[in-house]
Amino acid sequence: MADHQPGLVEDARIAMGVSLTDMREVNRRWQAMVRSPRARGAVERYRSVLGPPEAVVRRKAGDLECEATQWRVPLWPDLRLEVITGPGGVAWNEWLVRAPGAAGPVLTSAADLVPWSATVDEVAGAFGKFGPVRMLDGAAPTRARLAVTLPGGEARVAEFTWGLFQELREAPR
Repeated sequence: MADHQPGLVEDARIAMGVSLTDMREVNRRWQAMVRSPRARGAVERYRSVLGPPEAVVRRKAGDLECEATQWRVPLWPDLRLEVITGPGGVAWNEWLVRAPGAAGPVLTSAADLVPWSATVDEVAGAFGKFGPVRMLDGAAPTRARLAVTLPGGEARVAEFTWGLFQELREAPR
């Protein structure tokens, strides 16, 4: 997230009482865990770091059944880290979603899109009434991009990290 919002990351790090050295060490250990030849599946990896999930819910995606496993995230009490796994426990997606019963932001214009305020689903739902919305490939597995149409008809690309809004960019022509 520091690629898009270094100031917010720095503020969060300080608010959580974590040193820069500690943050780098945690990231190093996480990257080693993810890239290890003996890497565990996504759900087990998060379970080892975050503990037992808050919820595990079965869902249908077309004809396939999947499982959504969610954990509380201390930095964002109104969000949950959600891992969607398909048959055989393969992770389809890992991102932040709004917690059940938590109110999301009111999104009616580009000005309402504040970094770290909205999820992919919230942005898609809010701007889908102004024109087509489509997912675009992200630059990394933790990145998502959403092509949206703003109320005035302008095409834009919303950038997300871990499913949380980061910034709005001009749509490529």
